[in-house]
Amino acid sequence: MKVFCGRANPTTGSVEWLEEDEHYDYHQEIARSSYADMLHDKDRNIKYYQGIRAAVSRVRDRGQKALVLDIGTGTGLLSMMAVTAGADFCYAIEVFKPMADVAVKIVEKNGFSDKIKVINKHSTEVTIGPDGDMPCRANILVTELFDTELIGEGALPSYEHAHKHLVQENCEAVPHRATIYAQLVESRRMWSWNKLFPIRVQTGIGEQVIVPPLELERCPGAPSVCDIQLNQVSPTDFTVLSDVLPMFSVDFSKQVSSSAACHSRQFEPLASGRAQVVLSWWDIEMDPEGKIKCTMAPFWAHSNPEELQWRDHWMQCVYFLPQEEPIVQGSAFWLVAHHDDYCVWYSLQRTSPEKNGRVHQMRPVCDCQAHLLWNRPRFGEINDQDRTDQYVHALRTVLKSDSVCLCVSDGSLLSMLAHHLGAEQVFTIESSAASHKLMKKIFKANHLEDKINIIEKRPELLTSADLEGKKVSVLLGEPFFTTSLLPWHNLYFWYVRTAVDQHLGPGAVVMPQAASLHAVVVEFRDLWRIRSPCGDCEGFDVHIMDEMIKCALDFKESKEAEPHPLWEYPCRRLSEPQQILTFDFQQLVPQHPVRAEGSMELRRPGRSHGAVLWMEYHLTPDRMVSTGLLEPTEDEGNCCWNPHCKQAVYFFSATLDPRAPPHGLQTVSYAVEFHPHTGDVTMEFRLTDTLD
Repeated sequence: MKVFCGRANPTTGSVEWLEEDEHYDYHQEIARSSYADMLHDKDRNIKYYQGIRAAVSRVRDRGQKALVLDIGTGTGLLSMMAVTAGADFCYAIEVFKPMADVAVKIVEKNGFSDKIKVINKHSTEVTIGPDGDMPCRANILVTELFDTELIGEGALPSYEHAHKHLVQENCEAVPHRATIYAQLVESRRMWSWNKLFPIRVQTGIGEQVIVPPLELERCPGAPSVCDIQLNQVSPTDFTVLSDVLPMFSVDFSKQVSSSAACHSRQFEPLASGRAQVVLSWWDIEMDPEGKIKCTMAPFWAHSNPEELQWRDHWMQCVYFLPQEEPIVQGSAFWLVAHHDDYCVWYSLQRTSPEKNGRVHQMRPVCDCQAHLLWNRPRFGEINDQDRTDQYVHALRTVLKSDSVCLCVSDGSLLSMLAHHLGAEQVFTIESSAASHKLMKKIFKANHLEDKINIIEKRPELLTSADLEGKKVSVLLGEPFFTTSLLPWHNLYFWYVRTAVDQHLGPGAVVMPQAASLHAVVVEFRDLWRIRSPCGDCEGFDVHIMDEMIKCALDFKESKEAEPHPLWEYPCRRLSEPQQILTFDFQQLVPQHPVRAEGSMELRRPGRSHGAVLWMEYHLTPDRMVSTGLLEPTEDEGNCCWNPHCKQAVYFFSATLDPRAPPHGLQTVSYAVEFHPHTGDVTMEFRLTDTLD
């Protein structure tokens, strides 16, 4: 059966109705899921297995049958571990139907159908009794409901319900306990992901400074956690202000509450500075004694850094304090962790919260619009003074005293740069109410509300009256659009340029003048694991899961490259970077596809896991801004990526299986095509041994 799906095309800006398979969304979720990453997480798997064995043994030592409830079973792995460890029966709960269907098949394949019942329901819908899903309550609770924040996937409400309705009092639980840790730091880099810094513009009449509105400075920010691979943040990018503080623990073997709560820890700063950021992670203890522990600690807080397990499904958290606070070494402070049923946030207090009653339990909410419009990488991009200087230098070469500028990018400060650099009149298009409201605040804070005209409409609907009857002499874009996920989605600027062509005057300048798509073949240190087949996992056959993911990847959009912030995922380039396609913004979008075919020779030995693609924008003939590789790589080929952008990764499925023999030096042939009518960039890569 086919269904029609509405989709906003990020490249063309149009809304399209596409005919898709009825299971299209399921396949997309499976293809982009973390199931493979979890199955490759050997530390997690071993610790769970050890904890399950110990729990089953404790129940059997009491002369009881071991009845297991496994909430969020996924592939059924933990249930199979439980039965192998001696459990009498296991009830495996999985709400996602495609996953539940696969769990049934995997359980059957491994010969456990008589001991494991897969229940395709949310755990809160499971019934107990003679005619229910379970005849009686379980005495062992096994779960893996955690995300990077620990509670973001609803672990607390699920545990709360399970203890009330599905498991016996004083049951065994695996994991038994979780503890959240926090460390206070000062970090200009990370703080730049949350606040707008003053931006300096060198003009012919001196330095101009773009300042943030007071409302933005006072805003507590977005409530969502910033989850990253903290091990990839250089220790030189932050100053540690506190020891690692255990903030609170949850005992999963007892009744759990999902009610809002707060937990404070007193500490003395290790150094004086400005408290800005809280780094946070958690560990889980699989047994009551705490001997079997799985930790997310970064390398500097890990008990044995050499045994650090790479994983992408659980990372570390960055939280931003509502305001930065000056702190002095040797003084007493209290760090407060607040949480509700799904979120954690932090505050810093100078007196004991218990004594003064100043415990704010309200989740922080952005009221300045900036955190709704700009994500964390976008904040960092706008605060990048070197990047701003590139645009300033380029603008100096194209602006004249009589220039009429039209700026097209979401929530961009380009219009302010153009004004400060001497343009006669500046218009900026802000398509959304949020971006219009934000830019209005920023202009007002800089006394430019009467100098720059904001047009709140889609660029395709622009009229001559919006431009006060004037012709545009300079069309500007970064380009940046909030709907863009893959690097080439910002080619929407080209479609806008085409739509507003009638409003451009003779000899109008378009900046950037052009863009180019580039690619390089890489070997990832770890990222390949998220798409690698598992085969056997801790002695259990999960090939069916591999086949399910492969089937999902055969769907159209799943065949495309996928976005990843590669500064968090080290890799080596095996080929030279190569320009694949060019896009001339001084011309209209062409009517026919633009295609390129070629090959890249691998210059270094290694396992070619995939191709990385990115865009470069040519502002002027001698100024270029890259969204990908930033500087020449070392002799070893280690890559340095733009930290403000996501690059596109096209994985080579043939090389992702670590059991496959490594290839020799290869040639990677490619065919890449830009389709103007849809805005899609399709691609195909093929590996060939040079000896073939």
